Amino acid sequence: MFLTISALRVATLNAQPLVESIAAVVGNEVIYLSDLEATVTDLRRSGNKTPMDELRCSVFQEMLISKLFVDQARIDSIEVTDDAIEGELNMRINDAIRRAGSQEALEEYFKKSILEIRRDIRKTMIEQEVVREVQSKISENLTMTPSGVKRFYNGINKDSLPIIPAKYQLRLIQLDPPSNEDNKAEARQRLLDLRSQILEGKSFSVLARLYSEDKESAKNGGEIGYLTRGELDKEYANAAFSLTKNTVSKVIESKFGFHLIQLIDRKGDMVNTRHILVRPQVKPNQAEQAISKLDSIADLIRRDSMKFEEAALRFSSHKDSRINGGRMVNPNPSDRVTWLSLEELNTEMFVNVRELKVGEISKPFKTTDDDNNPVFRIVKLDSEIPAHKANTKDDYQVLYDAALMEKRQKMYDEWITKKLGVTYIKISEEYKTCDFLKKGWLK
Repeated sequence: MFLTISALRVATLNAQPLVESIAAVVGNEVIYLSDLEATVTDLRRSGNKTPMDELRCSVFQEMLISKLFVDQARIDSIEVTDDAIEGELNMRINDAIRRAGSQEALEEYFKKSILEIRRDIRKTMIEQEVVREVQSKISENLTMTPSGVKRFYNGINKDSLPIIPAKYQLRLIQLDPPSNEDNKAEARQRLLDLRSQILEGKSFSVLARLYSEDKESAKNGGEIGYLTRGELDKEYANAAFSLTKNTVSKVIESKFGFHLIQLIDRKGDMVNTRHILVRPQVKPNQAEQAISKLDSIADLIRRDSMKFEEAALRFSSHKDSRINGGRMVNPNPSDRVTWLSLEELNTEMFVNVRELKVGEISKPFKTTDDDNNPVFRIVKLDSEIPAHKANTKDDYQVLYDAALMEKRQKMYDEWITKKLGVTYIKISEEYKTCDFLKKGWLK
């Protein structure tokens, strides 16, 4: 009955004046004053310093444009289900809880229950996904030719061209610490000793603060907050989801090291745990052995007794690069390119690479891998592009992407203009002062 009344209310808006609680109607879509003001309030609370009237009009414009796309989705029968966004929704909720410090702090911040916060985020995410689907359909055949990229480049004021940071192509050979199984056995034993203390009654939180090598969670007694199985390391997740409340796991090995885990709470497909992390420690004599071996390998390469690529395949433990001649790629899965900037490297890599000239091999050094485990490396600088203003020779892909984005935005703007001409739109008197409305929104 409630749904019927709501549907009838929207259906009759074309024939009746806007009621006070509605900011605008776009086709079959409604923007409520309460939603608009809540968004403005949230932005203000997050530190947005834009003058209030300007901020309100900016939010209103984004909402109106979004509703145009959503209304088109209705016409095109485009739907997005809860299942399509559930995983991302959980990640956003968990991230918000982590940043707030706790679920209670998040609820206090927004003055809403976690169910209301989840409902609002779900609604926003579904609408955003619908908008993306419609935009994708609008621009599905969009391409950019080389001549189009050149026209885009020639049309840019040369003083406004972006500065492209220096880029490097690198190769590496990595060795894990010798006799690392002994180091692992010692790490396990340290945790077994701590587990015995916990079972005898000592506080897990206190021991986590004292001994955990996860320094960030150690500040909170080892607590890492609510996370889904997919957000946790596989071995950690298997152990965490098998525990009952307040029980402590056996020693668990993950790619980050060794853990003791205690289950604090479980809510559906999320668990809140605390842990103590201990990593295998490299002994001085093991470091000396690794450095000495890398020195010998580098010497063979410098004397042309072995190619770097062959040495990487034979000796390197770096899985991503060894079969590719030691060639490093960007760690971002969506940007697997071989050119990297110094800012993308960790501190030890940064220090060693910046001193190299093209063709040179670094001295052996100790660093950490992507999982923060200790490793030893030598690095070779294959090629370098110095910092420079963007140009079509060195930065074609950057310019191509920028040109395509500009062309896509023009296509959306043209589509919005046409859509405004055929869509019923009614704006509340309270918001008719916004300047952008003069561009076809007011009928």
